Amino acid sequence: MAEIKVPFHRAAITNEEKQAVMDVLDSLWLTTGKYALEFERKFSESLGGQDIISLAVNSNTSGMILAMEACGVKEGKAVITTPYTFVSTATCARHLGADVYFADIEKDSYSIDPEKIEELLKKDAEQGHKVKAIVPVHIAGNLCNMKKINELAEKYSTPENKIYVIEDAAHAYPSRTKDGFAGTLGDIGVFSFYVTKTITTAEGGMVTTRNKDLAKRMTIMRMHGMDRTTWDRYTSPRASWEYDIVAPGYKFNLPDILAAIGCKQVERAELFFEERKERVRQYNEAFKDLDFIQLPPDQEGNAWHLYLMRIVSDKLKIDRTEFAKKLQERGIGISVHFIPLFHFTYWKELYKDFTAENYPVAEDHYSRTISLPLYPDMTKEQCDYVIEAIKEIGMENHA
Repeated sequence: MAEIKVPFHRAAITNEEKQAVMDVLDSLWLTTGKYALEFERKFSESLGGQDIISLAVNSNTSGMILAMEACGVKEGKAVITTPYTFVSTATCARHLGADVYFADIEKDSYSIDPEKIEELLKKDAEQGHKVKAIVPVHIAGNLCNMKKINELAEKYSTPENKIYVIEDAAHAYPSRTKDGFAGTLGDIGVFSFYVTKTITTAEGGMVTTRNKDLAKRMTIMRMHGMDRTTWDRYTSPRASWEYDIVAPGYKFNLPDILAAIGCKQVERAELFFEERKERVRQYNEAFKDLDFIQLPPDQEGNAWHLYLMRIVSDKLKIDRTEFAKKLQERGIGISVHFIPLFHFTYWKELYKDFTAENYPVAEDHYSRTISLPLYPDMTKEQCDYVIEAIKEIGMENHA
């Protein structure tokens, strides 16, 4: 294994985050409390409004389960999402007993294709309206066509079966368009603060909505189906043991130790954004004239969580996997986002028609994509090293 010269990611942690954690430890209140409430408040403000309700959770996966459950996803129902995502986007629906319908992605982006969504909705309407939610995934920070997706949800909703839009915004903080921030454009948004994301709490996530009824349901289900939060039970005059269980809930809360890190990270989110964009400009300038590289989608407002470089297969004598290995041999940390879900045993066995042949765009993008290092603390010199390695490998293996 080559010595790592440029890691794939490194979290931007400073003494401020360290002190915030120490403050929580000194307070002796370690679980969900005032720091989680402060993190929720700051996150809502960063998305532009007091009408946005934010709920801190222990992962994006937990948040997605809460969101789907609140929207009525359950046995006998279904969600529509993309095969080009991390597995949890789809498995959350399966945890609730629902089916998953998959729509291929757009040819010029990694986003779910609205035309393919509509094909599924038409078929679903003919078969009895099982679909309860559309789950677009904002891959790498590029926003899906939310205007069209929202229109489709409204068009195919019925009085008996409303179709919700749940944004998987794990990659998309703080992506924005003229219509608003990612995570605020559908009925519910779900973010990730895993260690590699644009801001981190080590592990954690956030659910956002403007719908008070959905927020109330998710708040209850986040903590065992209890009608009082832990912070309220132990800080209000009312006895802590006086509570009711009103639903079979989960244990999805974010503890204050992690929320304290988030409070500091969200304050620097825009700075992190600008630093990532600087490295993106460096990559784009270096690669724009190379015929064996296709630049990633560059949508205005893209949060640039990832830099997805696509090789042009007919210009090279090696494939994506070999190209990636050669980068690793030079000590460069890389990844691939994502392995389409139809490559995994569970999904292949569940749905027999869920194959690469039926999702050709997702398969093509996957076969040519490499995720390059991109993070706020990445230096110009590190970026130069990655660029030179890519140029040398490309020219040595040019067709």
